Amino acid sequence: MAMYTRLTIGLLALVALPAHAEIFKCTDSAGHVTYSNVAQKGCAKLNLDPVSTMPGTKAAPKTPTPSTFPRVEENTQKARDTDRRKILEQEQATEQKSLEEAKKKLAEAEIAQPQERMQGGGINQAKVQERTQPLKDQVQLHERNLEAIRKELQNLR
Repeated sequence: MAMYTRLTIGLLALVALPAHAEIFKCTDSAGHVTYSNVAQKGCAKLNLDPVSTMPGTKAAPKTPTPSTFPRVEENTQKARDTDRRKILEQEQATEQKSLEEAKKKLAEAEIAQPQERMQGGGINQAKVQERTQPLKDQVQLHERNLEAIRKELQNLR
């Protein structure tokens, strides 16, 4: 039993190693390019970085940010972040008011209208549903918008 466990662990360790193979770029007399792991006449070895076979691993960026890349001064960035926060807070307040109005309209619409009453005294729920569904959709839209704005506000520095 212990032998099988050791064998299994050994095999799993081999599987976790990064994949590495020599790759050759081959060009024939007609100019056709092929790639192979076997060196042949007219082939040049490619120098490639090893590829990880582990799921979820990402390769680190190869090149740092160039020195000519535009930089924003710290005070400028702080001012931009402050402006962004104010804009998001204003949008949040506006969206909250819109949500409250939509909920009020929905509550008013959910009261059965005389034309929706059936002869037996019941209410035709299909008609009520048809009339109120667009208002329910509006409420859900405002709720989703508010959630997105909250997430944006949380992501600010």
